[in-house]
Amino acid sequence: MTLLFSLIFAICTGPVLLESLSRVRLVGGPHRCEGRVEVELRGHWGTVCDDDWDIKDVAVVCRELGCGAAKGTPSGVLYEPSTEKEQKILIQEVNCSGIEDTLLQCKHSEDVFDCGHNEDAGALCEIPESVRLAGGLGRCKGRVEVKHQGKWGTVCYAGWSLSAAKVVCQQLGCGKAILTQRLCNKATQGQGTIWLSQVSCSGQEVTLQDCPSGHWGKNNCTHDEDTWVECEDPFDLRLVGGDIRCSGRLEVLHRGVWGSVCDDGWGEMEDRVVCKQLGCGESLSPSVKARRSFGPGVGHIWLDDVHCSGKEQSLEQCQHRFWGYHNCNHKEDVAVICSEQ
Repeated sequence: MTLLFSLIFAICTGPVLLESLSRVRLVGGPHRCEGRVEVELRGHWGTVCDDDWDIKDVAVVCRELGCGAAKGTPSGVLYEPSTEKEQKILIQEVNCSGIEDTLLQCKHSEDVFDCGHNEDAGALCEIPESVRLAGGLGRCKGRVEVKHQGKWGTVCYAGWSLSAAKVVCQQLGCGKAILTQRLCNKATQGQGTIWLSQVSCSGQEVTLQDCPSGHWGKNNCTHDEDTWVECEDPFDLRLVGGDIRCSGRLEVLHRGVWGSVCDDGWGEMEDRVVCKQLGCGESLSPSVKARRSFGPGVGHIWLDDVHCSGKEQSLEQCQHRFWGYHNCNHKEDVAVICSEQ
């Protein structure tokens, strides 16, 4: 009787249990809130076909993962390691209203056809706000504060380094860290809880919370030891001279002035970073003739000898010469063509 009841229960509740046990994850991205979308069905992980995939679908993924706002629908092909050939595409034609709690609550089809891994869906979400710079001019300069248990508090300078400041600047989407110091100025010191001390970062972490530190809320610090960080303003770029915003001659903004980028050493990985940063689709790897069709720039040539791995979130994170140092002319200006996604 017990066995019969169990079988009946399993049959009656099967679809509900299946959905409640289904999961979603983002693979290959620089942090847990970006990457190729994978779902789990019946104990197996597989990808999602990008047919009809849009920002509403990404919004549901972001909500399910506890990430921030949906920022883009990048191709899953951009993320490495690439999908294994034997891995299946589990769902397609996902159609979310944007208010669902999980991706599998959205309308979708498990009858996948005419879809290959070159059509894997990707998602880009904001990292939830957990660090900020307060008391300075703009969001890229100020007293370091972290959020814990729903409350903001400061960070003690003990153990702090420029590598930790670098992590904060990158996490906030600002430019390079240019200054970090103990905050002796009473007017800009924090109040309340001092959450962290002895923060030790290598500079490669995605968030400040990934760095080793002392126990939360347990330290002997005072607000005279609050940490202050200054970052360069956010790095910005654009493509000009094309018919759409996802193609054109590459220009970067530095010190309030737009300038071009020299094509010495430029290739597919660098194209990939630009397309990703602009929220466009994949790089179309244009020919030299196509790149030249946007014409030469004028004024500053800001960057030269740029080298990217392809995983960077910003072109500025790639290796390059110092700003304004180059041996180029405007006939060598970089142009990029991305798919419009």
